Amino acid sequence: MDVKDIRRGETVAEWNGANDAALVFVGRIRTPWTDTSECPRHGRLDGPLCRIEVFETWVPALQDIAEGQMLEIFYWLHRSRRDILTQSPRDDGVTRGTFSIRSPLRPNPIGTSIVRLERREGGHLFIRGIDCLDGTPLVDIKPDRTDFIPLAPPKPGDFQVGEA
Repeated sequence: MDVKDIRRGETVAEWNGANDAALVFVGRIRTPWTDTSECPRHGRLDGPLCRIEVFETWVPALQDIAEGQMLEIFYWLHRSRRDILTQSPRDDGVTRGTFSIRSPLRPNPIGTSIVRLERREGGHLFIRGIDCLDGTPLVDIKPDRTDFIPLAPPKPGDFQVGEA
């Protein structure tokens, strides 16, 4: 990455770019934004209608997803730097640690948004509430945890409270 991509006061890691794990992309996200300068900082549920294109192999995994449902979408911010330790979001020289903000610039650039499913057409999900660039790789789809009730039988740990 180029030094010109660093704002005042920001720092980067001495990192060789090695990876510890691999991901399987299960689709692509289609949005109106092609440049990071246009992309919103967070999605809005009244934002533009966007489309998730689930790859054919993974379409059966969409079973039981219903229109109107709130979903948590995980995606790979493929155009993000991965070596930024401290960032200056306002470009004023005042920095914050990367893990204390929701910037897309992070060691593992995984984005997440809570979206509303407007409709489904085969392997295409039409949603509102996403905040990523057109063509962003899709990592996973889960029901919004605030609405989700586990289907599997409870485990002892489900009832633990207090200190470990």
